[in-house]
Amino acid sequence: MVEQFLCPMNESLVSAEWLNQNQNSSRLIILDASPKTNVSGLKSGVGSQVIPGARFFDLKGKFSDPKSEFPNTLPSAEDFQNAAQELGINQNSDLVIYDNLGIYTSPRVWWMFRTMGHQKVHVLNGGLESWVQAGYKTDDTHQADFNPGNFKASFHKDSIRYLDDILQNIQSNSSKVIDARSVGRFTGTAPEPREGLSSGHIPHSCNLPFELVLDEGKYKSKEELIKIFNKLSPGDQHLTFTCGSGLTACIILLAAEQVLPNQMSVFDGSWTEWASNPQTPISK
Repeated sequence: MVEQFLCPMNESLVSAEWLNQNQNSSRLIILDASPKTNVSGLKSGVGSQVIPGARFFDLKGKFSDPKSEFPNTLPSAEDFQNAAQELGINQNSDLVIYDNLGIYTSPRVWWMFRTMGHQKVHVLNGGLESWVQAGYKTDDTHQADFNPGNFKASFHKDSIRYLDDILQNIQSNSSKVIDARSVGRFTGTAPEPREGLSSGHIPHSCNLPFELVLDEGKYKSKEELIKIFNKLSPGDQHLTFTCGSGLTACIILLAAEQVLPNQMSVFDGSWTEWASNPQTPISK
């Protein structure tokens, strides 16, 4: 008998109710991407509880480039593939990602898998808190007993932008650059959380603080998101998302993906790389 998996393939978000109904699927793997620390100001109201069967996705350790001087840098396809196989992830796995801050690190993990060619990946809208509020069972520990997977990475270079791409774009304006940092950091009136970095923004970029696409730890409705993005006049232009370190950029990219057909990328080094380079121009 062929197992029926109920996940809508065109939907990047799933609800706690959906996950509860489908968590026993043999192809479903739940990944907990909860951060140990964060500089966002978001607070977890659910502590260290774990959705049953969830495996810990070590974003800072296993799934960031250890050779990079910048935080959260996407690892090589080979390193990502090896780490995913160690987590028991297969080519046919259906992945659901969550974190304990509602929506924070999970969109980054979603984007990473998509960049590595895996389309069967989804984010739990509302994260762990939505699961707990629904009254579903939790565990104290992550699942750690599983066989290695056969995941194969296929790097999609169009999903990512690098420093030279952004420098060239200042002249060509071929992509609209959207910054997920706070208004103060974007305008240069508030300091950066990383010592030694000037605040300000990439010339010609626009600002969309990531909190504006969220409502109590969940994404706002598609109707609300359409209004938000319409104010930025994206047209049919390519969109590049940036932030402090490539993390919250993925929050607004996933929001845009719900309502816009545009091609989209993430500037992986984001503001940390841009402001660390003495040759890059900064607007305030």
